[in-house]
Amino acid sequence: MSTQIGFIGLGIMGAPMAANLVRAGFDVTGYNRSPARVEQLVATGGRGAADIAGAVRDAGVVATMVPDSPDVRSVLAGPGGVFESAPPGALIIDFSTIRPDVAAALAAEAGERGFRMLDAPVSGGEQGAIEGALSIMVGGAAADFEAAAPIFGAVGQTVVHVGPSGSGQTVKAANQLMVAGIIELVAEAIVFLEAYGVEVEAALRVLGGGLAGNTVLQRKGAAMLARDFTPGFRIALHDKDMGIVTAAAREAGVVIPLGAVAAQLVASLKAQGDGGLDHSALLKLVAQLSGR
Repeated sequence: MSTQIGFIGLGIMGAPMAANLVRAGFDVTGYNRSPARVEQLVATGGRGAADIAGAVRDAGVVATMVPDSPDVRSVLAGPGGVFESAPPGALIIDFSTIRPDVAAALAAEAGERGFRMLDAPVSGGEQGAIEGALSIMVGGAAADFEAAAPIFGAVGQTVVHVGPSGSGQTVKAANQLMVAGIIELVAEAIVFLEAYGVEVEAALRVLGGGLAGNTVLQRKGAAMLARDFTPGFRIALHDKDMGIVTAAAREAGVVIPLGAVAAQLVASLKAQGDGGLDHSALLKLVAQLSGR
């Protein structure tokens, strides 16, 4: 595995992931549209580039972490993008969350151009990225997955190969479906408990020790009680992800009634102008609907 990595997209998730790769001994050159993010990577020991071509020109591995399907397509296949600029045979690892069909199509195009590609969306939020404890679901060739093990080990804790190209994105869609539903139920439980005047912090502690325990309670419960919706994962991005899962479910003929309701609640929060808040802000919507 090459130690030269070009990392495109240094946002809330990408920046700590790139920093963890630097700490693991990789030579990371990063690019981001906002120069301040590149400067942060340089401060951790990485290198900065003025454009995509500069970030990937000498890279044996290219990692991408950008918001949506069009962004990934532009970064990879657009003018001055990875396909035009990276060395032949480079391994491309897309950590973004995008449509499964787009991931599969880009992997096919990458193969035609002499590259290898894995779709490797992540779960665990900003804190998981900082801690290097992300869950990573990987689609692509098994040999490429094995070759990328040192990279995945630097940024993730639970790393699983789930099938051919596009499979990682399919599993991530299921993840986002579950996360939205769990956050909504935690939000409803909090508003319900508050309405009865119980000690909610104590209530969540005991709930977290039983069958109702979940990662949302562990990582977001305190902030939800404090109504602190500082974004770790923005509502606008979860809205995008719910669009992916509802469309994919429809194409497969799978009925997701609770997921469809969760998708509408996420969309309504975004429509109110709260797209920049953390997805735990579903609590805000539940409180509004309850007149509290």
